[in-house]
Amino acid sequence: MKPYHFAPKAFLWLFMLGLFYSCDAIIEPSISNKTVQAEAPAEHYQSASYTVGFWWDEVDHALSYHLQVVAPSFSSPGSLVLDTVIKKNTFSFNFVPGNYQWRVLAQNGSSQTAYTSPRDFSIASTSIKQQSVLLISPVNNLLTNQGTQLFQWESLYGATKYQVEIDTNNFADENSVLYNQTIPGQNVSFTFPRSQVYQWRVRAENDTAQAQWSAISLVTYDNTPPVQVTLSSPTDGASVSLPVLLQWGSVTSATKYKLYLYQGDGVTLYSKDFPMLLTATSYNFNSGKSGDKIYWVVTALDAAGNESQAGALRSFVLQ
Repeated sequence: MKPYHFAPKAFLWLFMLGLFYSCDAIIEPSISNKTVQAEAPAEHYQSASYTVGFWWDEVDHALSYHLQVVAPSFSSPGSLVLDTVIKKNTFSFNFVPGNYQWRVLAQNGSSQTAYTSPRDFSIASTSIKQQSVLLISPVNNLLTNQGTQLFQWESLYGATKYQVEIDTNNFADENSVLYNQTIPGQNVSFTFPRSQVYQWRVRAENDTAQAQWSAISLVTYDNTPPVQVTLSSPTDGASVSLPVLLQWGSVTSATKYKLYLYQGDGVTLYSKDFPMLLTATSYNFNSGKSGDKIYWVVTALDAAGNESQAGALRSFVLQ
């Protein structure tokens, strides 16, 4: 059987094909000729709910969307009510009763689409009994190692105060929630007593009525660091040649590792590249000269940002 040989033209074609895909990965495609398809709210939408959900179709290669809302119209604007850049193709906001127009464009780092045609919508004035507050931060399902958080929510038209509840039992017992305060503003600072999953919600009130509870958001507070990393090789004080494969044991709760390399004094970082964040449990070190003594240690970081304690420094000497 004769061996198969590619013709020179075949090699050239494969090279050009690879070059095309490499350039496409590097050069950001323009979206200036694309259009955004607005979905909701529809033209002339009328609602008794102060909360309006905006929605439009995603645009390929768009990195974010610029949403604008004015009152009463873009042709005769009285006020710019909302001007925000978001990454998703949905957004919710609480409005005061009135007439509005909205539009949105898609954008990436080098180009943008035209704005959609403005759409009218109107909000009717009603009792706050049918309304609910929109929570701002912490975002739902936040995982954090910061013990104190600022809880924030949007104001609600017609409200004079807000009842804030924070719990660890999903508000199963109204008489024993962890935190329950009524305040006039739209934020409150709270310090978590321990590492745990917390739920929070807000309800608007005035002198005659209570609104509906907001959606429940979750916050996980975790300030427990991972266990200490065990270094594997090279052994302490070993004489090694370049490149040096630094290895350590994996830690179950770790999402990243931080590699510290120090110069011969054991205090000065080896270079501006260190400490270095890695996801692997090894690093190939290929620098320095014969006789250099280098110290190293590795710590583990979990998803909440907690860092393990550093063990004793190890050293190796370049041959």
